[in-house]
Amino acid sequence: MSNPRRNKACLSLGSNIEPELNLPRAVELLKVYGDVRAVSAVWQSAPVGDTNQADFFNAAVLLETELSPTQLKRDGLQKIETALNRVRDPKNKNAARTIDLDLSLYNDEVFELEGRSIPDPDILKRPFVAVPLAELEPDYVHPVEQLTLREIAERFNLSEWGMTRCDEISLLRTN
Repeated sequence: MSNPRRNKACLSLGSNIEPELNLPRAVELLKVYGDVRAVSAVWQSAPVGDTNQADFFNAAVLLETELSPTQLKRDGLQKIETALNRVRDPKNKNAARTIDLDLSLYNDEVFELEGRSIPDPDILKRPFVAVPLAELEPDYVHPVEQLTLREIAERFNLSEWGMTRCDEISLLRTN
């Protein structure tokens, strides 16, 4: 009997409603869907789009999973968002949220998943996505850009984005 394939999924997490509770809780809930192999630091930055709200706190998780991308999104990420009371405002995609979970990278594959490109195009546009991912897998080569995550993250000036590391929030619970 062969072992099921173990896939490497890099997930981006964000919250600006009780992030000190919702980010660690999301990591705990992810353990149901695979093995959490690494977590990044938490990074604080100003909101994008709808700037009349609290700062966002972003991080990344490396999850080793047997799930396909579709299974992970539908059976994992969406259920965790629901469990953590994520509310989607159809008129404001940048609204405040308890949790936002996105599949950013999946192995070294390039594909579309429910209208989103994987690798997530925001890796190249937003430091709050690129920097946490680079902490997890600095030498991972972006399958489209052919740059390492470290090289991509180093292109950003974090102070221009008002982005700072937030060591007060830990993704791993110690209880």
